[in-house]
Amino acid sequence: MKNRYLPCLSILIILLSACQFVKDEPVMLNKAEPLEQDDNSFAMAEMERLKEEAEVERRRLAAERRAKENARQQAEIERLRKEVEAERRARLEAEKKAEIARQEADKKRQESLNTQRVESEKMFRDRLKDGGLGPEMVWIPAGRFKMGDNQGSDSEKPAHRVSVKRFAIGRYEVTFAEYDRFAKAMGRKKLKDWGWGRDNRPVINVSWDDAVAYTEWLSQQTGKLYRLASEAEWEYAARAGMKTKYWWGNDIGSKRANCQSSGSQWSGNKTAPVGSFAPNPFGLYDTAGNVWEWVADTWHNNYNGAPTDGSVWENGGGAYRLLRGGSWDSFPYLCRCANRDGKSTDSRIDDIGFRVALSDSVD
Repeated sequence: MKNRYLPCLSILIILLSACQFVKDEPVMLNKAEPLEQDDNSFAMAEMERLKEEAEVERRRLAAERRAKENARQQAEIERLRKEVEAERRARLEAEKKAEIARQEADKKRQESLNTQRVESEKMFRDRLKDGGLGPEMVWIPAGRFKMGDNQGSDSEKPAHRVSVKRFAIGRYEVTFAEYDRFAKAMGRKKLKDWGWGRDNRPVINVSWDDAVAYTEWLSQQTGKLYRLASEAEWEYAARAGMKTKYWWGNDIGSKRANCQSSGSQWSGNKTAPVGSFAPNPFGLYDTAGNVWEWVADTWHNNYNGAPTDGSVWENGGGAYRLLRGGSWDSFPYLCRCANRDGKSTDSRIDDIGFRVALSDSVD
């Protein structure tokens, strides 16, 4: 009988359990409410965390902005400091330059005064018997130099050492005004100037014989022995202590002399007034270009056997007399200190002139 009711009992228990489940369900729903409260707390906590993070980020960005602003201000301060420092240095530099310029001006002024004093001591003009003045003369100190050029033409070789005694030479080439006084006094015909002008332009179309006659008249007028310079004296005076092709250097340059391709208004056209270019260190003008200048020596094909004491070389020469310095119509190569040329004593050409010399009275 026990086994017969056992299935029914099991079914009853199942039903009771189901009823109990239904009965307990509201209780289970009421138990879910604390979970919703936990979710809200979590959300609020998350919001607080996000707010804190946002605040931290805001502060970080603010700190970055302050740092950038500070850096900008520091950079501006540094820029202003550098500007002030640059202005201070520029002012000091300008003051320094002004002081140097003042000192240089004082130095040049003093040098000019010294030069004028020295020039007045070494430059002179002898009075003529007719009341006029002779050519301006410059005393050239004694010295030793190398004459000629082993890199030049054959006539300039061999270069050799020459000793020269103190002598005076014309500061300028003899001018038309000076030569015309002589021509008038001696009843000689005036030389042609081709319309280029007379007065302070170098006399042209003058022969070697004419030049010697002028020195003889000048000697008679002054009581001193005027003459043409020796070839050695002329080169020594033209070089003025320099070893270059021209007294200023190895290139003809621009507006330093009157010759072909030298850039002056007279170059290749006609003579220039004497003294139109800078003088050499001895104070001589136009030793390169303008007019060829007669010297006393006879022509020799080279320097073999040439005197080494600066004297005139007469023995063994040809009929020609020597010319030095080049002219307004010469290429620069011919205006070098060492270049030589020769012509017959009666040659009268529009690019030939001369300057005079005078021995030291002590000799």
